[in-house]
Amino acid sequence: MTPTRSAVRLSDGRELIYFDESPDSGRAGFPDTRQLPPPPPASQLRHDPLTDEWIAVAAHRNTRTFLPPSDACPLCPSSDRFASEIPAPDYDVVVFENQFPSFSDRIVPDEITQVTDLVPVRPGLGRCEVVCFTSDHDAAFGSLPPARVRTVVDALADRTAELSGLPGVAQVFPFENRGVEIGVTLHHPHGQIYAYPTVTPKTAAYLRAAARHAERTGGRNLYADVLAAEQEAKVRVIAANEHWTAYVPAAARWPFEVHLAPHRHVPDLPALTDAERDAFGPIYLDLLRRFDGLFGKPMPYISAWHQAVVGEGRELGYLHLQLFSIRRAADKLKYLAGSESAMGAFVNDIVPEAAAQRLRDI
Repeated sequence: MTPTRSAVRLSDGRELIYFDESPDSGRAGFPDTRQLPPPPPASQLRHDPLTDEWIAVAAHRNTRTFLPPSDACPLCPSSDRFASEIPAPDYDVVVFENQFPSFSDRIVPDEITQVTDLVPVRPGLGRCEVVCFTSDHDAAFGSLPPARVRTVVDALADRTAELSGLPGVAQVFPFENRGVEIGVTLHHPHGQIYAYPTVTPKTAAYLRAAARHAERTGGRNLYADVLAAEQEAKVRVIAANEHWTAYVPAAARWPFEVHLAPHRHVPDLPALTDAERDAFGPIYLDLLRRFDGLFGKPMPYISAWHQAVVGEGRELGYLHLQLFSIRRAADKLKYLAGSESAMGAFVNDIVPEAAAQRLRDI
């Protein structure tokens, strides 16, 4: 069932959208009783001439909320004792504009000034949103029922479609950070969506490789060919169903890394069919169970949706989810030290085929 969508405005003008699994919830009738200051202006984008990359400078994010106690969690429903970011006393899935965004459309005229002739500066135009998966503060994505996962996917698809249409947006990126080891600042199970004003460096690299492959092969899609090769090899495949395959990439960068891809070539989440959306939940929940089972405790992870860009090169994209962890042993983390951080050259501590076998054995 498609969730019921209702939008409200918070006291500072930011948009909040409820995605309800039952109609007529009445959640939109609860006002935000807080007196909030105006949202911050857009960040700056500064171009690094040495790498040809845009770097966002968002100083206001240094004051964002950091690991508050559960009775002051801004992502829990509001109560008589505490008014949170969500005015309603309960919710299924909710999405709202981040109070401390890396990108926004709140441009202050003449605020951006040039620093040198070699480093152009422009406003960080875009949008950042928070996605709350459940009102239960103590839950985790892996504990959600498949029906709730479907609601989350529908919400992400809705937001991808709308954000892709905003002026200046080049790419939409939904993701979840889980665990203090990853660097979360709020314990409540949630994700985020970044609508970038530029194509990110990782996606730009994907597009260059995909364009070269298409030229060499008469137009074949690179990711589709990689997926087909993994399905044929089988050795790194973790799980599969009628619509999705999960596998460890042959050149995985992280100790435990899995790609989850639809069998059909689609550009983004809005393009998934109802059957594909329904089939995603069970296999993804199984992957999260396997991750947590590796060391018998909650696994810190990043879950990242790779979608086609909005403009040039869109036909080269292939929707897939990248799930990876920095934990390489029960008591050891993989830190991005000299080679990775300074040179961008990854060294993996675990052979991908061995990682795949360990995940299959759980």
